[in-house]
Amino acid sequence: MKSRWGYTGELPPARFNMARYCLEAAAQATSDKVALIVVSDVHAPAVEAECWTYRQLDEAVRRTAAGLRGLGLAPGARVMIRMGNTSDYALLFFGAIAAGCVPLPSSAQLTEEEADFLLANSGAQLLAMSDDLAIAPPAGVRILGLADVAALRTSEPIDYADTAADDPAFLIYTSGTTGQPKGVLHAQRSAWGRRPMYQGWYGICPDDVILHAGAFNWTYTLGVGLTDPWANGATTVLYNGPRDVTVWPALMAQFQATLFAAVPGLYRQILKYNDLRNFDLSSLRHGLTAGEALSVALLEQWRAVTGKELYEALGMSECSTYISSSPQASAKPGSPGRVQQGRCVVALSVDEGETPLPSGEIGLLAVHRSDPGLMLGYWNRPDEEALVYRGDWFIGGDLAHFDADGYLFYHGRNDDVMNAMGYRVSPLEVEHCLSRHPAVAEVAVTELRVREQVSVIAAFVVPRDPDEPDGLDAAPLLAYAHEHLAAYKCPREIIFTDALPRTANGKVLRRELAQWRR
Repeated sequence: MKSRWGYTGELPPARFNMARYCLEAAAQATSDKVALIVVSDVHAPAVEAECWTYRQLDEAVRRTAAGLRGLGLAPGARVMIRMGNTSDYALLFFGAIAAGCVPLPSSAQLTEEEADFLLANSGAQLLAMSDDLAIAPPAGVRILGLADVAALRTSEPIDYADTAADDPAFLIYTSGTTGQPKGVLHAQRSAWGRRPMYQGWYGICPDDVILHAGAFNWTYTLGVGLTDPWANGATTVLYNGPRDVTVWPALMAQFQATLFAAVPGLYRQILKYNDLRNFDLSSLRHGLTAGEALSVALLEQWRAVTGKELYEALGMSECSTYISSSPQASAKPGSPGRVQQGRCVVALSVDEGETPLPSGEIGLLAVHRSDPGLMLGYWNRPDEEALVYRGDWFIGGDLAHFDADGYLFYHGRNDDVMNAMGYRVSPLEVEHCLSRHPAVAEVAVTELRVREQVSVIAAFVVPRDPDEPDGLDAAPLLAYAHEHLAAYKCPREIIFTDALPRTANGKVLRRELAQWRR
């Protein structure tokens, strides 16, 4: 008997290339329309910004694809990108997909040690990196500097690769539950799988100008900042200048952004450090927010100051967003929204079973595996991949319930993965790093609430010798963390303690750490 559960939206064509889907139609229909604007100096005239039309973008991506093919890269070959937030990054990402290769976008914040892990784990044959992020890769990995990346675009353009919808498109690493990042392998169809967001979250149209505040390594930016605007023939604006919270309202006004996307924390900072009455935000229809929970207080403050709405979405690296509010579906305080049209998302019992729970009951949030936006799998992690499927359901570890109207209410993680400024961070990864410091006997890491709606990563440390001069000094441990971990993974607080709370079997009770003191 066929299950009544499953994705009900339109499925992608059998032959499908993500880069073609995003660029070809607009390049033919609106070739001279500006597709991408990259801004380095918010104080410079808008005419000095770097601009790419759809025709130029389409050609540059296909030239890049030809250049990669000319290097001898076969379909499926991984290409790691370690560069700043530049047009070169975007062109190489889509150029690799156009060639049938698999780009691996990485964060500029990663340390050399972390980048080495991604390079080795992915088996990348090519590493494109800027001079300021240079690392020494192992033998057999070809290096491209920025000049080499630009030189790829001197090749004669080729057609987009004739890939299948289920062929690999890109590989992105996210914090896992094993202490090391895990690669999430997405299919070409992942771009098609984002279609329920178009009206289920954005209300997007070709006339939109979308300003995104994120970096390219994040699926939030790759999707909302590049993939979706281009698939809809819209214009995207990206900023790669000095990080200053005062630039965002200025950019909205200068480029007449109609949509702005960021994490809630940035909206909070924008309100705190800017007088928005000094900026013309009349073109802005609404803001988009994801990555962390949007508080009712922040939403109300944004509405009061700007007269605009914020529409929230809930998702994960394995499937992007699938729950959202939108101009077509009114928000409910405390909820990120409802299941996007066509998707099949339910709450399942924490313990077992494949039958969705009734409204009001808290369970594990599950996405039906027929969703075209769902990942192909975890890169070389079959054991961990097996743990996230229960029959036809993918379970990401979030606890939630649906009310009688279909609105989702989030209850946190069933595991211990933390959320730091919108990034998922495994406590095991941070613990593994700090445990190597000679002053540390034991360590446990968790989120610590410092004020309403604001949490930081805190490390609870049992010192190896508290009587030593540096035995209770947090500074060396914080410096060590910053040497080995990306900044967003580093603890903000070190709390020394005599022992860690544990179960009878010796397992650390991370959820009790916040109440645990020396």
